[in-house]
Amino acid sequence: MLDGLTRRLARTDWGMLLIALALLAVGLVMVYSSSYHFHLMGWADVTGPTYHFVKQLRYAGIGLAGLVLAWAIDYHLYKKLALAVLAGTLAILVAMALRGRWIEMTTAANDVVIYGSIQPVEVAKLGAIIYIAVWLESKRAQLGRFSVGTVPFIIILGGMAGLIILQPDYSTALLLIATASAMFFVAGANMKHFVIYMVIGVLLGSLPLFLFGYGEERYTIWLEGPFSDPMNEGYQILQSLRALSLGGLTGVGLGQSQQKLYLGRFSHTDFVFSIICEEFGFLGAVAVIGLYGLWVWRGLLVARNAPDVYGRLLAVGLVCWTAFQAILSIAVATNSAPVTGTVLPFMSYGGSSLVTALASVGVLLNISRSGHKSGKEASK
Repeated sequence: MLDGLTRRLARTDWGMLLIALALLAVGLVMVYSSSYHFHLMGWADVTGPTYHFVKQLRYAGIGLAGLVLAWAIDYHLYKKLALAVLAGTLAILVAMALRGRWIEMTTAANDVVIYGSIQPVEVAKLGAIIYIAVWLESKRAQLGRFSVGTVPFIIILGGMAGLIILQPDYSTALLLIATASAMFFVAGANMKHFVIYMVIGVLLGSLPLFLFGYGEERYTIWLEGPFSDPMNEGYQILQSLRALSLGGLTGVGLGQSQQKLYLGRFSHTDFVFSIICEEFGFLGAVAVIGLYGLWVWRGLLVARNAPDVYGRLLAVGLVCWTAFQAILSIAVATNSAPVTGTVLPFMSYGGSSLVTALASVGVLLNISRSGHKSGKEASK
């Protein structure tokens, strides 16, 4: 038994764990740097300079506990519970579609009211990735048939994405579609059918904008440029771009950002990358992007060496979600994409996102230790 445990630990991708911990450490530093001034702004829910940092530290503790737990649980258990996972995921998505994406919570301690909120969709996205991985593996031999493979996949994915859009949370729906598409491709989708699927996906994904005007203001200001409405819709982007320009090559120094005063409550969430650029400059931004690149590389190695197709698809889904979310968050900060409210994985303030991100690392670590086959063996 001891020898078996030693072999499994030896197969664990320790590099991925170290990279994830490095991202977490940088994130904690940036949450403190970008939020310690909040108590000076007169906000009733902020009690001191370390308020958000301490909360994020607690979330990190919960997330690390989830990481260790997911690391210990055989990922095949999720496959056995696939229908329960699907039911739970749909229950969360339906509930959030009816009441909205946030669940607000308040607690009182020492005559101080503490405000908080959670996003159940963060849990639902893990459930969606798990179920899609199971479904794709079960249908792998039939994915080449349009009516049996592509059409049911569109229905399943479209249903989940539609419920997320109703929250409303368009960016999360797009991230789910992009992630599931990558999994579909890796699973062996027929290329002609995949092109048709992508066309249908783009058309359906555009409906909320063209039919209901969902996010129209953000999309318009992105096309026209933030200077077309500098005091309203374009204000955040202008402050973000200002932060990027002030950072220069090496930055103004840790804690010395001025733009965090103008980004307000978004400086430690949606625009934390902007503060990184301002305080650490171009070199710091490249270092952070490099950490994400290393994490994706290690994650794809886990997928390649997974002992079965299900493990490979699950790993691809978890890696792609984090990668696409990081890309979208950075794109927003640099005005390469419309403002979406997407946080930077591991780094932005927010318990729901951080806990699920760390738990996903635990699942990847379990896949990596469950079997370390060569790429040739894993592809059979």
